[in-house]
Amino acid sequence: MTTRILIIEDETSIAELERDYFELNGFHVDLCHSGNEGLQLALQGDYALVIVDLQLPGMNGYELCNRIRQEKEVPILVVSAKKEEIDKIRAFHQGADDYITKPFSPSELVARAKAHLTRYERLMGKREAAANTELRFRGLVIDKASRRVQVRNNEVVFTTREFGLLEFLASHPNRVFSKEELFERIWGMDSNGDIATVTVHIRRLREKIEVDPSDPQYIETVWGAGYRFSV
Repeated sequence: MTTRILIIEDETSIAELERDYFELNGFHVDLCHSGNEGLQLALQGDYALVIVDLQLPGMNGYELCNRIRQEKEVPILVVSAKKEEIDKIRAFHQGADDYITKPFSPSELVARAKAHLTRYERLMGKREAAANTELRFRGLVIDKASRRVQVRNNEVVFTTREFGLLEFLASHPNRVFSKEELFERIWGMDSNGDIATVTVHIRRLREKIEVDPSDPQYIETVWGAGYRFSV
């Protein structure tokens, strides 16, 4: 899929130069020439990156960066004739990720944009991976990768079997499992233990994660059927 970027630049010749270089590098480019139009496009469009000039009609680039950043995490590159350090600091403070002064090298602009896109994709990949390793339920956080559990912002220690049982139930919310099923899943088909150990472990889990173990809100007993992790 072609990467889409938005260029918000009021000088037509510069905007078209930027567009040409990005298109030569395989990007799909949309142009606009005012801050107000740029904000509307940036918030409504599915852009991977936005390039912003600071001196724009309608809405200046500082406010534009701030408004985009409030709504989206898309990388924002400022390209401006303003060269003072205070201008750069202000742009970064408003949410810009990079600042390039005019006149500029179009090739450098494309290279920086690619670098930001790569960094952003890597960051999003890490966030997605982290989200896939965590289970979160009303004050309970189960980190499957590190095998750690936080209960109302306090880390609580679990044995291997306790963690395995909690993780399994939480990974299948609202589904009822019998003691026999849980014993088979957590202790193994060939285990010679007593399924009563499931009841013992459920009690221990409740003591560690429930506000009131006698009135459990997470691990519920379904009489005559088994146990259910309620969400």
